[in-house]
Amino acid sequence: MSSTLSDTRLIFDRYLRQTIRSRIGLVFGLLQPMLFLGLFGPLLEDVPLGREGDSWQILVPGLMVQLGLFGAAFAGFGIIMEKQLGIVERMRVTPVSRTALLLGRALRDVAVLLVQSLILVLAGVAFGLRAPLLGVLIGFLFVAALAVSLATLSYAFAMRVNSPQEFAPVINSISLPAMLLSGILLPMALAPAWLDVVSHLVPFRYLVDGVRAAFVGDYGDSALWTGALAAALLAAVSLTVGSRLFRRAGA
Repeated sequence: MSSTLSDTRLIFDRYLRQTIRSRIGLVFGLLQPMLFLGLFGPLLEDVPLGREGDSWQILVPGLMVQLGLFGAAFAGFGIIMEKQLGIVERMRVTPVSRTALLLGRALRDVAVLLVQSLILVLAGVAFGLRAPLLGVLIGFLFVAALAVSLATLSYAFAMRVNSPQEFAPVINSISLPAMLLSGILLPMALAPAWLDVVSHLVPFRYLVDGVRAAFVGDYGDSALWTGALAAALLAAVSLTVGSRLFRRAGA
């Protein structure tokens, strides 16, 4: 166990340093949610959204989940490039734990997404967001759970394909409907009844609703606890399945 932890830290440090050197990637990772915040958020200020909280307490939590959804789901692109350059093959012959090779990468993605989420929240405050500190911290926990879940699955899947051309269409086909059905931009309470029912099959909806409940300080809301349960189950299943697939792929 101690060996796996030290190996995970080693891999995490390596990829975190690599990410810090790529400042352009960090900036553009924030571009889309910041555009939604600045261009879409003001449109919601006078719109009845069908739930507790103002427009910023609805939109910012959704954008935090969107960051986790898209940022982590596409994390596997990096390992595809490493496979093509022979980096993965060289790592396979080292004594580093195969689990650490996965977890170190995934934890780097969690760290990046938490920094991006912090910047997004601070920008939201400048626009008019008001949320309790505890609620924001709970939102960060939800984003961390989502990031480690999707990054793990993304890396595992990326080890099974040979090129970005195989990887991207699959991830796009999953992540876009998941975003729309999660109520990231607007609460699903505004949707037709049949669409609202379908959205309950998407686990990310529960995370979005949970973060929104936290941002209005309603810690006793069932949506918050349902979201926490969904996040924990998603992380447990994803880590179990993802690490197994990753090891079998020979990483």
